[in-house]
Amino acid sequence: MDSISTDTATRTGGQILADALVAQGVTHAFCVPGESYLDVLDGLYANSDKIELVTCRFEAGAVNMAEAHGKLTGRPGVALVTRGPGACHAAIGVHVAMQDSTPLVLIVGQIPFEETDRESFQEVDYRRMFGSVAKWVTQIDDAARIPELMAHAFDVATSGRPGPVVVAISEEMQKRRVAVPDIGPADVAPAYPSPAAMDKMLAMLEKAERPLVVLGGSRWTEETRRIIREFCVARDLPVAVAFRRQSLFDCRLPNYAGDLGVGADAGLVAKAKQADLILAFGTRIGEPVSQGYTLFDMAGATPIVHVYPDQAEIGRVYRPALGVTAEINAFAQALAKLPAPAGAPRWSAWTKEVHAARVKQAEAPDYEGPLNLARELQALEAVLPPDAIFTCDAGNFATWPNRFMHMTEKQEFLGPTNGAMGYAVPAAIGTKITYPDRVSIALVGDGGFLMTGQEIATAFQAGVAPIVLVFNNGMYGTIRMYQERVYPGRVSGTKLTNPDFTKFIESFGGHGELVERDGELVPAFQRALASGKPAVIEVRVNPEQVTHRATIADLRQQAARK
Repeated sequence: MDSISTDTATRTGGQILADALVAQGVTHAFCVPGESYLDVLDGLYANSDKIELVTCRFEAGAVNMAEAHGKLTGRPGVALVTRGPGACHAAIGVHVAMQDSTPLVLIVGQIPFEETDRESFQEVDYRRMFGSVAKWVTQIDDAARIPELMAHAFDVATSGRPGPVVVAISEEMQKRRVAVPDIGPADVAPAYPSPAAMDKMLAMLEKAERPLVVLGGSRWTEETRRIIREFCVARDLPVAVAFRRQSLFDCRLPNYAGDLGVGADAGLVAKAKQADLILAFGTRIGEPVSQGYTLFDMAGATPIVHVYPDQAEIGRVYRPALGVTAEINAFAQALAKLPAPAGAPRWSAWTKEVHAARVKQAEAPDYEGPLNLARELQALEAVLPPDAIFTCDAGNFATWPNRFMHMTEKQEFLGPTNGAMGYAVPAAIGTKITYPDRVSIALVGDGGFLMTGQEIATAFQAGVAPIVLVFNNGMYGTIRMYQERVYPGRVSGTKLTNPDFTKFIESFGGHGELVERDGELVPAFQRALASGKPAVIEVRVNPEQVTHRATIADLRQQAARK
C-alpha cells in the first residue's frame, strides 16, 4: 500500500478527503461541482494523476455514472455533489444503488456546521433525507476523523449486501489543517458457506424432480460466472436470471430458462410454480422476481435454498428450507470444490421443457408495420462484440431485449431494478469511461432519453463514444399500457412531443442515425460504431404496438370484456 500516506504533516480537510479516496483505491469520481466542496476539488486536483474526475451536467447523471462504475467493477463508485439541490438531484441514483445492491459512496458538500438548524442556505439534514435509501449516512465535522469515517464508508458499501453510503462534509471542516495518517482498505475474508450447508444443498438436490436455479445479486466476478455456469451445466439444471441480471448466465445455453422479472414469460412463471426446489443464488427474491410475491408460498411449501451475503435478507419474505449466508464469490469457490455429479440427472426432461418454453418465447412474431423490432434486435445481437456492455432504461421498450436477445457470459447488462427512468445514457457513459475499449450501448425510450440525454455532453468532454439507441413511440409507453387497461381510450398525461434525435446528437458533433424499417438497424449501428463518435440511433417504433405482446387495440378489447 505504498500510495497510503503516513506523513504526519498538516493537510487541509479537503486534501485529506481526496487522499482518503486514493487510499481506498478509487480511480474515477463523477461530479457536478459546487462551492460547498471547493477544498475537496482542490485535493482532487492534486491527485489528478491517480483519480480521473469526470465533470457531469446533472447530479442524477453523475450518480448513475458512478453506480454503473460500481456495478462493473464491484468496487464502490464515487460521486460528489453539492448541498441542498445537488443532493436532492442525486437521491435517485442512491435509490438505484440501494435496490440494485451496488456499492456506492456519495459525498455531499454541507453547510458550515456552526450554522446547523438555522435553515441556512441549502441546509438539509442528510441523515434524515437519505436514511431509508442508504446503508449508512454520516457527516464529517472533524477533519481528523476523515480517514476513519471514509474507510468505514467504503467498508459498509461493500460488506454484506452491498449498497450506497452517503457522506456529508461540512464546509469549514475542509479548510482546517490537521496531522493525521491515511487509512487503507481492510483485508476482510468474505462470508463463506459451511461444509454442512453445501452437503445439505446437494442432498436436497438429489431428491428433486423439478429444480430451478435463479441467479441474481451484484459483485459477481468473471470466475464466479464460470464456476456457477459449470455447476449448472454439469447437472443440467434449468437456470433463470433475476430482473435485469441477464449477463449472469450465458443465455444461449440449452439450460437457459429466461428472466424472472417485469414482463416475464407466462411459460417460465408457470414452470417456476411447478418447480419442487428453488436454488436462489445471490438474489433477494424481491418483488419483480417473485412476480409481486405470488410465485412461491411464503411459508415454504416449495423448498428454497437461499444463498445471500446478508443474513437479514434470508427469510425476510420467503422462509427457506436452507438459508446460506455467503458472499456470492465465496459461495462459488465452495461450489467448485463439490464432487462432480455421477450419471445423468433425473430432471433432464424437465430442463428440456423449461428451455423449450424459453425458445418459443424468443421467436419473433410477425408484427404489423415496416419495422419488426424483435427481428432487428436479434440481427443486432449477431454482430455485437462478445464483451459488449448494455445499459438499459426503464419502460416497456426494455422488455423487448429481455425477450428477444441473448446475452453472453462476457457481456454486461446494467439496468435499474427500481425502474428509474433516465439511467441508461449516463450509465453508458460511465461504463465507457470505466472500460474505454469495450462497446457501450444504451437502450432507452424517448421519455427516458430526455430526462438525462444532455449527459451526452459529458461523453464528448471525457472523450468516449457510447452508442445510444432511442426507441421512439411518442409516449410514456408503460403508463399508457396501464392506462389502456384501466381507462381504455381515455388518454391523459402520456403523450410526448419529441425533437429530432438525430439532429440533437449532431448538434454536439456526434453521429446520428434514423431507423424506420426492417434491415436498417444493423447498418446504422455499424456506421455509428465506425464513426468513433458518441452516437444516437433513433428507432421509430409503432406506437400502436405498446408491448411486445399486445397492441393498444388488444388492451381496449380486453378491458371491454371485463
